[in-house]
Amino acid sequence: MNKSNNQNPIDPHMNLLLSNLDKTEFNRLLPHLQLVNLPLGKCLSESWKQISCVYFPTTAIVSLLYNMENGSSGEIAIVGKDGVVGITLFMGGKSTPNRSIVQSSGYAFKLSETYLRAEFNRCGIFQHLLLRYTMALFAQISQTAACNRCHTVDQQLCRWLLLSLDRLPSNELIMTQQLIANMLGVRREGVTVAAENLQEAGLITYHRGHITVLDRPGLEERVCECYEIVNKEVTRLFEISFE
Repeated sequence: MNKSNNQNPIDPHMNLLLSNLDKTEFNRLLPHLQLVNLPLGKCLSESWKQISCVYFPTTAIVSLLYNMENGSSGEIAIVGKDGVVGITLFMGGKSTPNRSIVQSSGYAFKLSETYLRAEFNRCGIFQHLLLRYTMALFAQISQTAACNRCHTVDQQLCRWLLLSLDRLPSNELIMTQQLIANMLGVRREGVTVAAENLQEAGLITYHRGHITVLDRPGLEERVCECYEIVNKEVTRLFEISFE
């Protein structure tokens, strides 16, 4: 295992799934975890293209996107230090209709299919964690679909900001309004108005692609119920004993 630098080591335990492994399982995987730098916009998997590894983010955030024939796209879920990118490899497939794009640059640990399957097939804690995370991811995907259908762009933006903050080490995000619009599957003008509303309310500052959250409790008061529903499901799944 490598480190990003001596002053700021990137530890696999920064990822929730890896941190919940028992010592034996963690030590078995450790020699096969490769630290990788994920720059903004990097594509980790393309629609219907075969994948051969998974990523356990530590400081990076990855967006799972759907793509339509007309070129439009939208975010169905985000994965950060809470999970893993590439669930299809242990769910019986080798490809997915979705794309995986780095939304916020940072680090992740890469694990090849060979070692993933070997540990998963031991039917230990690693398998239980991955399956429960998959349930949590499905909850996020279904709730995102409902949110995009039923709630305002203001509420969707609040949800997106809070989900991103939960997976970042700071209260700052680097993201243009056009990229946010692409993630939410809405027009840029709608995101511009929503961001202005949040800024006027003193909840965020936004300047040239840099978003700083000033009042997280205020965002939580303004967000729709979708954010809390997803968080409750994650808490429920990961409070269960793995013994």
